[in-house]
Amino acid sequence: MVFKVTRVESAPIEGQKPGTSGLRKKVKVFTQPHYLHNFVQSTFNALSAEKVKGATLVVSGDGRYYSKDAIQIIIKMAAANGVRRVWVGQNGLLSTPAVSAVIRERVGADGSKASGSFILTASHNPGGPNEDFGIKYNMENGGPAPEGITDKIYENTKTIKEYLIAEGLPDVDISVTGITNFEGPDGQFDVDVFDSASDYVKLMKSIFDFQSIQKLIASPQFSFCYDALHGVAGAYAKRIFVEELGAQESSLLNCVPKEDFGGGHPDPNLTYAKELVARMGLGKSQAEQEPPEFGAAADGDADRNMVLGKRFFVTPSDSVAIIAANAVQSIPYFSAGLKGVARSMPTSAALDVVAKNLNLKFFEVPTGWKFFGNLMDAGMCSVCGEESFGTGSDHIREKDGIWAVLAWLSIIAYKNKENLGGGKLVTVEDIVRQHWATYGRHYYTRYDYENVDAGAAKELMAYLVKLQSSLGDVNKIVKEIRSDVSNVANADEFEYKDPVDGSISKHQGIRYLFEDGSRLVFRLSGTGSEGATIRLYIEQYEQDSSKIGRDSSEALAPLVDVALKLSKMQEFTGRSAPTVIT
Repeated sequence: MVFKVTRVESAPIEGQKPGTSGLRKKVKVFTQPHYLHNFVQSTFNALSAEKVKGATLVVSGDGRYYSKDAIQIIIKMAAANGVRRVWVGQNGLLSTPAVSAVIRERVGADGSKASGSFILTASHNPGGPNEDFGIKYNMENGGPAPEGITDKIYENTKTIKEYLIAEGLPDVDISVTGITNFEGPDGQFDVDVFDSASDYVKLMKSIFDFQSIQKLIASPQFSFCYDALHGVAGAYAKRIFVEELGAQESSLLNCVPKEDFGGGHPDPNLTYAKELVARMGLGKSQAEQEPPEFGAAADGDADRNMVLGKRFFVTPSDSVAIIAANAVQSIPYFSAGLKGVARSMPTSAALDVVAKNLNLKFFEVPTGWKFFGNLMDAGMCSVCGEESFGTGSDHIREKDGIWAVLAWLSIIAYKNKENLGGGKLVTVEDIVRQHWATYGRHYYTRYDYENVDAGAAKELMAYLVKLQSSLGDVNKIVKEIRSDVSNVANADEFEYKDPVDGSISKHQGIRYLFEDGSRLVFRLSGTGSEGATIRLYIEQYEQDSSKIGRDSSEALAPLVDVALKLSKMQEFTGRSAPTVIT
C-alpha cells in the first residue's frame, strides 16, 4: 500500500514556546484541533534537512494520558515529512534517560542510528484527561534541543500556514514488537516497535558491577524498596531490580505504569512519595514493620530520583556529592577517574568541597541539563546533579533516576564487601554521616513562594541586587539581624560563560556568599499568567564535627532569619510563610 501526503492548512496558535524541557500544557490544550500538529511540523521545519529526510527518529514517552494518540499522529507526520523510519518503545513507553541511551547506543537491524527524538512527557507533573501533557525534542547527542533550535521552533509556530500528514496511513499496533513497512512517495517508511528496556539494561550492565549489587541484595542484612509512582520507571524496575539483581517482587511499589499515574503526583519527594516515605519509617505515624535499609523513588519519566535510608532522607545535593566522592572505587565505569564534576548554581556546595579535596575540575552552571551536556560532550564532566532531585553522568545526556539508584546500591555494596557474611551493615545513614565527618555538612533548605505578584517579585529581586553594591551595608544589616551569622564575603547576580561554546547566560539568580562557606540564593522561576515563583535557597556550612548531627531546621534558623529580613520578603510579597518548604 502506498500512502499519500496531505497538506493541511493551519494557522498559528498562541503560546507554543517550548521551555528547557519542551512544551507542557493541559491535555485539553493539546487535544485542540491542529495544536500538536502545528508544534510537530514547526519542529521538523526547524531541523536541517538531513535530520528529517531519510532520517531515523525515536518517538515515545512516559505513557501519560494522550501519549498513544500523539504517537500515531507523529508517526503519520514523520512519514509525510520524508522520515525514513520511526522507532517506538513497546506500548509507547521509554523513560527520558532510556531515549537518550537509545539515540546514542541503539543500532537498527539495517545498521541505522537515530538522529533525534520526540519525547512525550511532562516529567513530574500529574497525568490524566484533566492534567498535563508535554512534548520535547532531543538531538543526535541524546540531549535536549539547545536554545537555538527551541527558538526556531517557536518562531515557526508563529508563522505556520500548513502541516504535512499521511492521513491514510493505518495506526501501528505499538503493543507488539516488530517492524511494519509502508510505501510512500519518497519510498519505504518503517515503524520499528522495540523492547523498551533491553538497550537501557545493557547500558546499565556496562557501567555497574551487577554481581556485587546482586550479593548485596541477596544478603539477609539488606532490604530494599523501589517506588515508580506508577510512572515509566515501572517498565525498567522489574527487569533490573528483580530479574537482573534478584530483589523480591514485593520490593517494588507502584511499578505498573498508568496513564494517570494512579491519580497521584509522580514527583519523588517527601510530600508526594507518601507510601515509600511511610514504608521507610519517615512518615508521621510509626511504621508497622521494620523499614527496609534502602528506598528510592522515581518521577513520571524516570529521570529524577529520591534516595532514602531507614528513617533517613538523603538530600539531592548530598547525594551527588557522595556519588562523586565514591564513584572511582565503587563503579567500574569511573575506575579510570572522573573528568570533572558539575552542579546547578542553586544546588548546595557539598559537591564543591569534594571536588576541591579530590582535585577535580568543578563547574557551577545555570539550571538546565543542556549546560551539563555541553561539558560532557567536550569530555570535561563525568558526574553532575541538581537540588531538584536530578542526578546523572556522561553515559547519556539526560538526568537518570535509575542510574542514581544503581550508583547508591554500588556504593553500599562496596562499603559492605567484607561484611555481608554477617557483620554489621554499613547503612545509608552511616555513609552520609561518614561523608559529613570528612567534608563537613551543608545544611540546606528551599523555600518556594508561589504565585507571588510578578511586579512585587521583580521589585524584591531588584532590591537585592541594589543591596549588593555595598557589602559593608549588607554586613551591618546582617549583624543587626543575627550577630551569630558569618559576614558576607561576596555577593553577585550569577552569570555563566559556557567554557565550551562561549555562550553567556545572565540573570540566573542572586547570590550572597558568606565567609564560612554558607550561601543564600534567590531565584525567580517562571513568570506565567499565574504570577511568579520566588525560590529561596538557604545553606549553612558546618565543618565542626560535633555540630554535624543537628536537626536541619535548628541549624538553619539563624540564616533563615537573615534571608527573610534582608530580602524584606514579607514587605514585598505580603507573605508571612512560603508555599512549600523542601
